[in-house]
Amino acid sequence: VMILGYDGLAYIMGWTGGYLLLTFLLAPQLRKYGRYTVPEFIGDRYKSNAARLIAAVATIIISFTYSIGQLSGSGVVIGRLLEVNTIIGTLIGVVLIAFYSALGGMKGITWTQVAQYLVLIIAYLIPVIFMSLQLTQNPLPWLSYGDVISEMKSIDQELGISEYVVPFTEGSKWQFIALMFTLMAGTAGLPHVIVRFYTVRTMKAARWSGAWALLFIGLLYLSAPAYAAFSRFILMTEVAGSSLNNLPAWTQAWVDTGRLSLADGNGDGILQWTELVISNDIVVMATPEIANLGIFVIGLMAAGAMAAALSTAG
Repeated sequence: VMILGYDGLAYIMGWTGGYLLLTFLLAPQLRKYGRYTVPEFIGDRYKSNAARLIAAVATIIISFTYSIGQLSGSGVVIGRLLEVNTIIGTLIGVVLIAFYSALGGMKGITWTQVAQYLVLIIAYLIPVIFMSLQLTQNPLPWLSYGDVISEMKSIDQELGISEYVVPFTEGSKWQFIALMFTLMAGTAGLPHVIVRFYTVRTMKAARWSGAWALLFIGLLYLSAPAYAAFSRFILMTEVAGSSLNNLPAWTQAWVDTGRLSLADGNGDGILQWTELVISNDIVVMATPEIANLGIFVIGLMAAGAMAAALSTAG
């Protein structure tokens, strides 16, 4: 969202919509059927071991692909904390996950998810509330970030770049809708999410657990556009336009991870907005440093990102 602007909202809408699809159409039916995994359900439904095998292979492929994203996230956090390349950080993350997954089992992982969300949401909301106070003197980012976006419009026009809130600059409207639909279907089919509905006792409880999940997911995803806008605004106003010899200390630490590059393309000694190349993987983690929120908030964000990556990968 920070990098794509309006077009990035397809991700938030798709992921949230996926949980709606799962809660109302899939989870209660699977729970009622009484099987513990999707391959079991498909094998019984079509009375076919071949269908069961295909579903099992698909589950492994999806899980493997999803784990790559989570482990990359742990690599970003560990890489920043130890100031090493993110590849080494990822390998350290793999060892940690293998260790505690083996010890905790399914029940341990379920309670880890609960703890993860508490750490994650506190770690996510504190920086965005602090940034809202810092930039707009309003502690409610969901109401205040519109003012920041209005200011960014004029900055975008001055710099001659595509406006942050103009839709469909990265693709057509149909591509936006197709991405959103794909993400909805993909989220609803995530193996590690579907099996959570078997950890409750009844079909009614499965529906209620989905409803509570939507409430908490909404809290997270409604905060994301505000977080993105504040991060972009601070980068545009306080980092871009600075002398390359006078950049904040955090920039070097992120350059060391390989996820941030600063190149003086025109040789004028000033970092232009177009010369700042930031990986979208590090935006959430780097923003407390970008906003100079202090070591406590930076550490809290690292804990939240680590909790999310490690528990989901587990």
